[in-house]
Amino acid sequence: MLIIIAGAGRIGVGLAKNLRSENRDVVLLDNSAAAVKSAQSIDALVLHGDVMDRAKLKMAGIHQANVFIAATGSDERNLLACAMARHEYSQNGNSIWDLLTICQVSDPDLVQESQDGLLREWSGVDYAVMPIEGSIRRLKTGLRVTCFDQVIPFGHQAYIVELVLTKDARDLAFSTLSEAESRVGGMPTIVGLKRRGQPSIIPTDETQLQPKDQVAVAAIGIRSFPRIVRLLGHDEDDFPECPRVAVFGANHVGSKLAEAYISDGCEVTVIEPDLAIANALAGSEIGGHANLEVINGDHHDRELLREVELPHHDIAVAALDDDHASIAVALMAQSLGVPRTGLILKDADLVSVVKGMGITFAVNEKRVCVDMILTKIHDVLSGSYGVLETIPGLVGIGLTIPSGDDRIGSSLEEIKMPSYCKVAFIQRLDPDGARVTLAANADRVMQGGDRLLCFLPPERVDDLKRKFVE
Repeated sequence: MLIIIAGAGRIGVGLAKNLRSENRDVVLLDNSAAAVKSAQSIDALVLHGDVMDRAKLKMAGIHQANVFIAATGSDERNLLACAMARHEYSQNGNSIWDLLTICQVSDPDLVQESQDGLLREWSGVDYAVMPIEGSIRRLKTGLRVTCFDQVIPFGHQAYIVELVLTKDARDLAFSTLSEAESRVGGMPTIVGLKRRGQPSIIPTDETQLQPKDQVAVAAIGIRSFPRIVRLLGHDEDDFPECPRVAVFGANHVGSKLAEAYISDGCEVTVIEPDLAIANALAGSEIGGHANLEVINGDHHDRELLREVELPHHDIAVAALDDDHASIAVALMAQSLGVPRTGLILKDADLVSVVKGMGITFAVNEKRVCVDMILTKIHDVLSGSYGVLETIPGLVGIGLTIPSGDDRIGSSLEEIKMPSYCKVAFIQRLDPDGARVTLAANADRVMQGGDRLLCFLPPERVDDLKRKFVE
């Protein structure tokens, strides 16, 4: 599989690194000499040139490509680049629709056009990806528990939570997984483990758990979070059913955050210094909602923050256009006594830094965008594709058991999944056609249409796909 990526920024480079870890052939194309130089460390072909230059597309191998991704900073260039790539692809006798085209966008209307199937008709772009809604889902989930380092939703109430096992995990520490499972009824599945100074592993029954291990745990539904927290040796305050939320900024991200929390029945206060932007939110579809209060004022005005009762809010979230401004505001909210603070950041390097500052949870929207694009690339698989962030070198994929498959009627233990992977969940169609998530118990009997969510090293993805199809 040859994948061409237009744009060697954070998203393009992140995609290239993940795809190379699967041994995919990757070409990066960017007209910035600095970006090209920075990307030279990746084991991929990196070309300096304009994404709209046909000669460069040919040099990149567009006629042999399977996927073209446009991830520059411009929606218009991304759309045009996909259209030109598809046209040039067809000039070599290929069917114009055999090339999968994906572009990153910042305009929500383009995402809606893509979801409605209209974007493909007028631009030739198969998928437009915008990470805002995915980032908000992750942030809302991560803010529920302060000890989680990362939360990755896999749909249908399936989550992978990443956190540290502490010395207070009496039922798990210094025990093998097999011993822990015999001791703990309904032991959640641990799909990945990272120990300081050692590579990430898929744990086996004989893997001994030790304090300070970073682990990835399969969780079904947010109500399972408190039990996982206790098992791993952490203390957690109860999370309110409908928290009171403060949102700093009424830009597109801030408005979407407010809308998401209001839909949960929460009271939301939005603080925006720009009067025109504040008025735009107040006059929007959600502006008149009884649970929304829009305040025009300075984020740094402590007197104003006390007047709006910021210390009595349960959550404060900042998603300003400037990452450093967001961090400063979140730290101020923390200093005023808000127990949970969250950030949506553009710079991936800042995510780990702010955790050390005491901020509860941060999401990097570019990391979410990479995951969303990888999911589209792996569309031959089923369900989400997720990369573990604190346990590098492990990914999650979905595989579906088709009707008539020989594995139907066999238990999960009997179908003998390879040792290099671990099944986290089984997602099954209910009588109404909706998917429900089930624990990956060894005695669970397979049914047609079951989707297995598996974790494994990325270089073994093709091996598992081949084994599964055989």
